[in-house]
Amino acid sequence: MSRLRFEADRRVILHNVTVRYGRRVALEAVSGEFVAGSLTAVVGANGAGKTTLLAAIAGVVRLAGGVVNCAARHRLAYLPQLAAIDREYPLTVAELIALGGWREFGAFRSPGAALRTRATAVADTVGLAARLQRSIGEISVGELQRALFARLVLQDAAIILLDEPFAAVDAQTVPVLLDQVTRWHREGRTVIAVVHDLDLVRASFPATLVLARRCLAWGTTEMALPALAA
Repeated sequence: MSRLRFEADRRVILHNVTVRYGRRVALEAVSGEFVAGSLTAVVGANGAGKTTLLAAIAGVVRLAGGVVNCAARHRLAYLPQLAAIDREYPLTVAELIALGGWREFGAFRSPGAALRTRATAVADTVGLAARLQRSIGEISVGELQRALFARLVLQDAAIILLDEPFAAVDAQTVPVLLDQVTRWHREGRTVIAVVHDLDLVRASFPATLVLARRCLAWGTTEMALPALAA
């Protein structure tokens, strides 16, 4: 993958970020910084604003207040929850993965041979080499998540947002996905993931943000996680 650019490009800085859905406050006055190259888990109860936070960083929801500074938004990859994926859409696994390189071929052309070769190699890395011609509606939930991760690899993003990437997948898939997350972190990419499994957070995520619509704690995982029980 391409060499990442300047350190500042991979920072995400929040200044009093607030999001409302009608009268309901989903996120209130959240401030802090995701350091360039950091690997951060976002944790909290249901309705704490975790998904909303990722959507605010990605720029897909309107802020009611505050500012998100994300200089590398043009090199940002956002993976929503699996429930948001339309599995009835007529795509093969190979086509879904190749969409990660859409900037290379645009909206009106097919992926070139070089991109298809890279897509096949990435599919093999996540254990999908034998599923490339299957429809996305024919594969398991775990296989779909593997395909979506492979698509993110082809995007070569500087900032990667993952909303519950390990939820509802089989036990064999979790280490495959976690290995890719760790690889992104080693490469210096900024990775922010909503995670419910606190044992997984303790074992694999150096930093944690605890949300309850507001920021309860943000720092090293060892320091931040106790705020959940406060």
